Parts: sequence; C-alpha cells; structure tokens
Amino acid sequence: MSAPVVAGERSIGAWARHSLLLAGRQLKVLAGDYSTLIQIIAVPVLTMLLFKVVFGDVIGQATGKDSIYGTVPLVILVSAMFGSVASAVRLNSERRTGLLARLHVMPINRAAELTSRLLTEVVRIVIVTLLLLVVGTLVGFRFTQGVLPVLGMIGVALMFGITFSLLTLTLAINGKPTSPIVSIISLISTLLMFFNSGFSPVDQFPKVLQPLVAHQPMTPAINAMNHLASGGPVAADILTVAAWTVGAIVVFAYPAVRGYRRAAVGR
Repeated sequence: MSAPVVAGERSIGAWARHSLLLAGRQLKVLAGDYSTLIQIIAVPVLTMLLFKVVFGDVIGQATGKDSIYGTVPLVILVSAMFGSVASAVRLNSERRTGLLARLHVMPINRAAELTSRLLTEVVRIVIVTLLLLVVGTLVGFRFTQGVLPVLGMIGVALMFGITFSLLTLTLAINGKPTSPIVSIISLISTLLMFFNSGFSPVDQFPKVLQPLVAHQPMTPAINAMNHLASGGPVAADILTVAAWTVGAIVVFAYPAVRGYRRAAVGR
C-alpha cells in the first residue's frame, strides 16, 4: 500500500527536480557497474573497428562509397539498443530487491522514477555517441558538411535511442521479473541490426525483404546520419525518425506508467 501523495509532489517543479535527483542516482549506480560499462562503451568501439576491418573493403566495393559512413551510424544506433538492455536488467533487479516499492512510498513525484531512467538513457546515448564519433574519425569518418550536422547526428541518435529505451522499459516493467526480457530485446536488436541500410543500400537486399528494410526505424536514422556527415537530403528521414519517436511515446508512455505503478505496489 502506497503512502498518500501531497499536492507539492504532483507539481511540475517536483517532477523535474526529483527526476534529476533520481537520474543522478541511476548514473552513480551505472558508473559503479564495471561489467555494464564495458558492455555499453568498449563493445561498441570494438564492434566498429571489427566492422571496418572485416567488412569495410567488401561493402565499399559493392556500394562505391566508403562503408564507414554506414558503419558509424549503424554502431551508434546498435549501442543505443543494446545499452537499453542493461537498463532493463537494472530495473528488474531493483524490482526484485524491493527498491521500486520503497521509492514508491517515499514523498517523490510518481512519474519521476520512470522519467529519471529515460534521462539516464539520454546521458548514456550522448556520451557513447560522442565517443563513437571520435573513434569513427580515427578510421576515416569525416564531417564534410561542417560542425553543425554533428548536433543533428546526436539528435537523431537520441530520438532513436529514446524510442527503443521506452519500448524496453515498457516490456520490462510490464513483464514478470523472471521473464526473458533480455532475450526478447536482444533478438529484436539483432534483427534490426542486420536488416538496415548500414551494411548495404536497400536495393541490394532481396526484393521480398526490401520493404521491411526500408521501413524499419534504423534505416531512416542511418540515412539521416549518413547524409548529415557526407551530404545529401535529410529532411524526409529526420521526419520519419521523429514520427517513430512520437509514435513510441503515444503507444508506450501510458503502459509504462501503469506497469511501473503495478510493479511498485506488487500487483
């Protein structure tokens, strides 16, 4: 049974303040989890270098363009997806230990705990994206359109990452703590990772798969980031990514809030 909520806890100011405080807690927990840090930082860097060494020349010869302009956006988005798995694991761990229930009875804005997790994801995505862009420049990635598009690339990565993180949190909070959430999210991430325009243009896939590849959320995000760096039309792809983000918020926000409340009170 939860404690009564006083009026001040429902204010926008309380929500913002508590979200920031709880996000700080999440970041401290994450910073102390070295195995997770390796997973969300070192693994994407090594993956980018591996893709460049193993697939770089083959893809470049097939497409006529340096593969790094597809590889860097691809790995950035993959890191956003697989990083959200760690967030889901942490959420279920805190759920099993009763931490969510303890937070729920404290004088904290009810929405703050959930939004704090999304804020933590935003910080993670920005840091990892900047790191991967730096590593990408060391292996040939260039910003031929100037510095401003770098912000656009980070914005696209954030929109995609928030979309996937919200999906992940919704699945995690509405499932049982023992449910195979990691396996499900990893399967979705793996399928998206291999069927997109990062490895090769859409028209190089079998015709039966081309509609799937063209319309899955990673493809417009990769295309937008590619063109922001190397030049090309970006408006349509950015609008598509934004539409995916807005759609995810509309579809998953309420189930996430409802699921969090049920999980916190143990029902």
